[in-house]
Amino acid sequence: MRAAGLVLGYLADQVFGDPRRWHPVSGFGKVARSVERTMYADNRSAGVAFTMVLVGSTGLLGWTADRVTRSRPLLNTAVVAVATWVVLGGRSLGAEAGALDDQLSRGDLAAARVQVTHLVGRDPSQLDADDIARATIESVAENTSDAVVAPLVWGAVLGPAGLLGYRAANTLDARVGHRTPRLERFGWASARFDDVLNLVPARLTALLAAALGGRPVAALRAWRRDAHKHPSPNAGPVEAAFAGALGITLGGANVYHGVVEDRGTLGDGPAPAPADIARTARLAARVGAGALVSTVAPAVAVRVAVCRRR
Repeated sequence: MRAAGLVLGYLADQVFGDPRRWHPVSGFGKVARSVERTMYADNRSAGVAFTMVLVGSTGLLGWTADRVTRSRPLLNTAVVAVATWVVLGGRSLGAEAGALDDQLSRGDLAAARVQVTHLVGRDPSQLDADDIARATIESVAENTSDAVVAPLVWGAVLGPAGLLGYRAANTLDARVGHRTPRLERFGWASARFDDVLNLVPARLTALLAAALGGRPVAALRAWRRDAHKHPSPNAGPVEAAFAGALGITLGGANVYHGVVEDRGTLGDGPAPAPADIARTARLAARVGAGALVSTVAPAVAVRVAVCRRR
């Protein structure tokens, strides 16, 4: 039931993308803002409570839906499928990359500077076409892990509870997991919890990028040599593996809210160019499909083994 639901939800995301109205993740974000206003305090304890309340309640909702429908296989499969669909972001990620590829190919730098803010938080005002390409490629790589591979992994392990709980944690990290004066302490728990949840998915993403990118040795070498240069313990392996698989160099200095952050260099080869965006999107799609196979196959294998024993 769980494997079938994951497959159906993945296919729904590929066909329909994110719901255009009444998106549950957007609704959760509004709830999170309201809870944050109530619970905010400039300390880690308040942030821990904030994370536990929102992630715990969302995970409990998924667990309850799973338990209530467990005795009705078709309904349970539908619950897993819907939960998978609403938390995956593969098609939307590809659409953002496609829009940027089109804008840069037409030389519409002004539109691309606006579009890239949908993917990254860096200041776009001084970015040229190659800088925007790098930002897009890095974001597509990282979000392939966050918005496709990780939900599938946690969905395979914990069903709807894993799907919804993971998306809640990832959304909170995006909202409060920033090292700003206001959020450095309050957002600490959300950021660290998201790091823990992504430890395995990020490395699976890196492995799939190496296996499916056409340059496995280069991808593995870049991952081993360069991942530690990135400030994120999970984005580092993913972006380094993508860089090696694509034969380009990622990383470097980025400007966030007027602050320059040097993320080191990842991979070998030339700096990315707009033409590399489409190659990245294709690799991301292969990695997403590979993640689906990787997470569903064990359940299918167990089912086949059980049937044979009978």
